Amino acid sequence: MSWAWAGRLVDVRDSLVRISLVILAGLGYLLFVFPGRPTTDQVILAVGAFVAGLALHRRPLANLLVQTALLAVAILRLDDCTINQVGASWALLELTMRADRTRTIWLATGLLAAVDMIDSIGDPLPRFLAGAAGLLLEVGLPLLLGLLIRANRELAEQARQRTAEQQRRRDSEARAARADERSAIARELHDVVAHHVASMVLRVGVARHVLTELDPRVDEVFDDVHATGSAALADLRRLVAVLRDPDGVRGDAALTAIEPAALPAALGTAVDRARQAGITVEADIDPAIGSIDAVRGLAVLRLTQESLTNVAKHVGASALARLSVRLVDGAVHWEVTDDGRGRVPASVPSGGGHGVTGMRERVEVLGGRLEVGPVGAGWRVRTVLPAAPAPSPAVAPAAPTSSPARTELA
Repeated sequence: MSWAWAGRLVDVRDSLVRISLVILAGLGYLLFVFPGRPTTDQVILAVGAFVAGLALHRRPLANLLVQTALLAVAILRLDDCTINQVGASWALLELTMRADRTRTIWLATGLLAAVDMIDSIGDPLPRFLAGAAGLLLEVGLPLLLGLLIRANRELAEQARQRTAEQQRRRDSEARAARADERSAIARELHDVVAHHVASMVLRVGVARHVLTELDPRVDEVFDDVHATGSAALADLRRLVAVLRDPDGVRGDAALTAIEPAALPAALGTAVDRARQAGITVEADIDPAIGSIDAVRGLAVLRLTQESLTNVAKHVGASALARLSVRLVDGAVHWEVTDDGRGRVPASVPSGGGHGVTGMRERVEVLGGRLEVGPVGAGWRVRTVLPAAPAPSPAVAPAAPTSSPARTELA
């Protein structure tokens, strides 16, 4: 059985629920428990207490003052002022739970205690003491209960703050641990993996130079191994740069690779998705783009996705977008333009949005520069990603007898 409903009775935000229950209890007392027939004064004062409770349930201090005033009148005019006593006691409970300052609570408690003792003024000492003892029920109980609820709420809030602080500390430690792991991986890639790959590339180069009159098929294998190793070195160089400076790109996206041969198909998928969103896209994708390295390939794909998304967001479904991806002398020339149809003329905020910032960071880490600006009635985003660095040349024929040179990463 769930007891979640009981928690609402002490939740500061649910004062309307509590006062509604008190009013229902007061009506039940008047209709079914009150001895005899309620007088006109009793009905008026009871209704006044009910209305004040409902109208001022979000203003506990004002409610307490009104309920205390009604109680003073009831003490002077009625023989049975139970409803007004309960109303004033409940108002003190609400104030104790919700007051910002404890001084307000104690002043309100003193005021209600003084009003409750009005009918005991001038009574014999035993009766006066009996009235004072009644304050324990009418004033002391709601005060004690309110302070208890208040203390529990403050403890719960402190516990939430400690939990949040511990979570922030754990997140900070996790980020520091990830940074250390990135640095360790970068060192391993630089000092171990890259060294061995560079050695293999150099030795293949030496073998191609020393071994003459090879079977064309063997020579083709050497060429393929040399090209693959050189591409691996270029990818390692970029990955090491990203690992050493993770803030240079958005999140971990730069560590996610895409098979170069799959890049044209991935670009086609991005274009198809933009077309499904209603944009007319004219795509000019050079098939040779499938031969670039994995890191630049991922950058081209992310730039395309972000730019087409921006066209849909800022220009609208009636836009005409043009995508151009070409490979010229090893450099990737990438561009997306739109005709501006449907765009609301507006100046571009300084610095651009987060999407453009992320695109610029992604391009700069690869040695390029992103250009963003108007062209005619539309908008253009373009860049040139430089060609990967050329592999180290093969060493002279005498090199096999000595240790291969070590290729350093940037």
